[in-house]
Amino acid sequence: MQPFYLNTFLGASFTIILIVIDYTRKYNTNAFQRRIFLALLVATLAAAAADFVSDALGGIPGQPARYGLYASVSVFLAAQNLSFYLCFVFIDYFAYKNEERAGKMLRVLFVLMILYAASVLANLPLGYYFYISADNNYTPSKLYLLRLCISYLPLLLAFADVLVSAARFRQAQIFSLIFFGVLTASGAALDIALRTGSLIWPCYTAALLYFYFFIIQSDSRLDSLTGLGNRFNFNEFIMRLSRQGSKEPYSIAMIDMDHFKEINDTLGHLEGDNALRDMASIIKGCVRETDFAARYGGDEFILAVNFESNIEKLMERIQQAIDNQNEKGRRPYSLQMSYGWDVFTADSGRSVEDFLVHIDKLMYKHKMSKHSYRRKS
Repeated sequence: MQPFYLNTFLGASFTIILIVIDYTRKYNTNAFQRRIFLALLVATLAAAAADFVSDALGGIPGQPARYGLYASVSVFLAAQNLSFYLCFVFIDYFAYKNEERAGKMLRVLFVLMILYAASVLANLPLGYYFYISADNNYTPSKLYLLRLCISYLPLLLAFADVLVSAARFRQAQIFSLIFFGVLTASGAALDIALRTGSLIWPCYTAALLYFYFFIIQSDSRLDSLTGLGNRFNFNEFIMRLSRQGSKEPYSIAMIDMDHFKEINDTLGHLEGDNALRDMASIIKGCVRETDFAARYGGDEFILAVNFESNIEKLMERIQQAIDNQNEKGRRPYSLQMSYGWDVFTADSGRSVEDFLVHIDKLMYKHKMSKHSYRRKS
């Protein structure tokens, strides 16, 4: 075994293990996304380990080494394919944040993996992907190129998915995904040219590490309970607007959940969390991809839509969705909201802080007007 292969394996493995240890301890992240990414990392580690074992056994005489080569190469092929398919699913979920869509893709993936694993097992007696030579060395066979196409197709699909879903990614995300693709493709190209499976792992692992840092950075802008943006995310957003001057004015609304404290006090904080999730889900279902939504803090949410959009219509859609949910009676309480909104422009002479105080007062005025109406009724 060449020291080069030992270095590539150890470097890739230690990096993946450190990512897994760190990511499993982060509970403020999207749980579904975390499970997919962790499964991707474990599959990658299994593939790299199997590749290392097959290289270590190569050229060692005897039947045990021969059997070990067949087993390790077979595990490598299956684990590598699983890693690349999970990479495709992960990137798609990163774009769409749709668990149902990702779930369907995972079911298709399961079927494809069963078929591929069966083909790898059938290869053992038939030797169409690879065989072990008389001197106990891995030798590609006549369907080697087909095997490469099957293995690397998910990465091509992931790249195509990024192109199709480009509108769903921010510029920084596009750059990260392109960098991820270039690193992975470089390792894959070297493997194809040199007919080895080892060179992709340092490249692929470096790409996963870079993408992991980007995931953590993105998660720091999300509210872990609701999945919406958090206050830090909103502050970044509105400060960016303030630097754009009057080029792109936005209508910004502050939403407050009425009687939220009563839900917490009478039904408990777990039910209060459910109320916040329900409200966030309603908001997600009503806003467009070009709109901005965040949990501002506590039971307050904040929305921002382009000035050309009709924010009053948006608030009406949210109110209708709240009414529809209340009518279903799935919770032992009813959701209610108050809100205030106005148009934000950087050249208005009003600071960001003053503007937020302003719409907060409008929201409070709306809340008081509803209470006053109920007392008169």
